[in-house]
Amino acid sequence: MIKVSIIGATGYTGIELIRLLNRHKDVEIDSLFSNSHVGKNLVDLYPQFYGKKDYIFKEFTIDEVKNSDIVFTALPHGVSQGIVAKLYQHGIKVIDLSGDYRYHDTKIYEDWYGVKHEYAEIAREAVYGLVELNRELIKDASLIANPGCYPTATLLGLLPVVKAGLIANNEIIIDAKSGVSGAGKSVKIDTIFNEVDESIKAYSVNKHRHTSEIENILAGVINTKEGIKLSFTPHLIPMKRGMLITIYTRLSNEIKEEGLIRLYKEFYARDSFLQIYKSGNPQTKHVLGSNYCHIGLNVDRRTNRLIIVSVIDNLLKGASGQAVQNMNLMFGLPEERGLEDTAIFP
Repeated sequence: MIKVSIIGATGYTGIELIRLLNRHKDVEIDSLFSNSHVGKNLVDLYPQFYGKKDYIFKEFTIDEVKNSDIVFTALPHGVSQGIVAKLYQHGIKVIDLSGDYRYHDTKIYEDWYGVKHEYAEIAREAVYGLVELNRELIKDASLIANPGCYPTATLLGLLPVVKAGLIANNEIIIDAKSGVSGAGKSVKIDTIFNEVDESIKAYSVNKHRHTSEIENILAGVINTKEGIKLSFTPHLIPMKRGMLITIYTRLSNEIKEEGLIRLYKEFYARDSFLQIYKSGNPQTKHVLGSNYCHIGLNVDRRTNRLIIVSVIDNLLKGASGQAVQNMNLMFGLPEERGLEDTAIFP
């Protein structure tokens, strides 16, 4: 059995990790840590776990995780840095769900997050945990930087055409929409019910941190020192979970939708959680509660533009589900283990 601990276990991603790992037949949850709920019982805070093994939330110390085979850190950026470094230095495998270790070049992180990175050498050792891109590297990794939810859906939508060199002048415009759970559990005036219900809004226009993450990974994919610059605009929509990304690109040569669908199916031939539509476009309802990414492809022949629609559940494929997928690979398990659920409908 794989002994697992979770630090930051009471946030949305932490609770999803507990739910997924509780039923994973190769996992035993060792310890759950939450500084804001020390001494409280899991089932008292989250009654949906009634009938399962109960846990008491602890305050994190390194001694408490020495028997763990792997630790998930589900903490805000900046907070994760020191804790992840301590775990890594003690030889404990880590999957970090914050943005702290997603950049080998920590200068990019500092510029976009406004936080000094104190562990640049460790950041260079981290593997970016997008399975469909880095599967073989993940298998041998000790530190996984779990991707952000927006970058996951966007990169999965773009990787095949970017690698094939089909985008003219790296022209990429991303219109992204997320449910409110993507903002986390902490109380903010912008995400309370009266502020988000029956409304939709753009936010962090031209300055969202995930812009740099997407650009950084795509630049690495095509190995360009010049980098990639794209336009990324996120929107908050009045629903709990789900993410829909619409990507607009200009094609470098003429290609029919049939050819693009074939390209995507071949690119993702070994990937269990990618569904490429033969026609039409996916909805967030198609992936709710699952670890899947569904992709629709549309060619506008009049403008020679490709329009890609990519949907995920932001808390699963965009966070906790992807983290479990990474863990499975790190321990030589089928990557689908514990993630077999189809979407909930209606």
